[in-house]
Amino acid sequence: MPSLSPFSKPGRFWRGNLHTHSNLSDGALALDDVVGRYKAAGYDFVMMSEHFIDHFNWPIADTRHLRGNDFTTILGAELHAPVTSAGELWHIVAAGLPLDFKPAAKGETGEQIARRAMEGGAFVGIAHPSWSRLTIEDGRALSFAHAVEIYNHGCAIENDLGEGFYLLDQMLNEGHRLTAFATDDAHFKTPDHFGGWVHVKAESLDPDVLLAALKAGHHYSSQGPLLHDISLSGKELSISCSPVDSITVLCGNSRTCVATGRAITSASFDLSKLDTGWLLQKKSPWFRVAVIDNAGKRAWSNPYWFDELK
Repeated sequence: MPSLSPFSKPGRFWRGNLHTHSNLSDGALALDDVVGRYKAAGYDFVMMSEHFIDHFNWPIADTRHLRGNDFTTILGAELHAPVTSAGELWHIVAAGLPLDFKPAAKGETGEQIARRAMEGGAFVGIAHPSWSRLTIEDGRALSFAHAVEIYNHGCAIENDLGEGFYLLDQMLNEGHRLTAFATDDAHFKTPDHFGGWVHVKAESLDPDVLLAALKAGHHYSSQGPLLHDISLSGKELSISCSPVDSITVLCGNSRTCVATGRAITSASFDLSKLDTGWLLQKKSPWFRVAVIDNAGKRAWSNPYWFDELK
């Protein structure tokens, strides 16, 4: 039974966080201290996403001196520009920015600065859509981005506004092929750290290799559980993972496949069941996998598209 991406890709999984802050912007701790804490917590890489605005003198944290053989960093920032449908600044995670990335020009929009970041080689993600109160119209404006931040730990524990699947799923249903990523958005003023991350499948810990894997969608997101494999043979989907109490497959309508139990580590499903149900008039072109452990911690795959699997 063939494994699906990223499990089918060569290399190993590297654990990393793409959204966190030091006192270069509005975080509580010094840059080296923040990076050191992620390394000590067992992460393989981190990106400091300082707020790229004039109030903080347009910081892109230079963390190259903190790289080593067993831990690395990606350069980037959290970009801002006017204005979302809620009248807020855009918050856009950009991983892989050059250190000389130019400040936002007067009148530059969120769409424009995000496109400029992509042209500069960045992995671009729509940050904390629930906290920012983003609508589907906002999502469409950045539909060219790589990913949606589907879990933001800081927003979750402080405001119960940490999830972004509502926006990602709507965008998927419109045909926009974005992936998902989970983060901390840590400021170290509250217990907002080490709560959400990505596992990136890559052949090395080189920042450019990690960045390419992120852009290609060779990763999954987690709060704790591990996804070991997702494989497909015909319409039979098989999932293996660390011990959880629920393994489920979701899609663009209300149909799901689910297996529950105590500390289960695998399940297989007939995906044709996603195409049946009361008054179901439109088949979903995509599906994704989620697992939930007995503490309520979850892991999520990126979306899979049926036409690509063929």
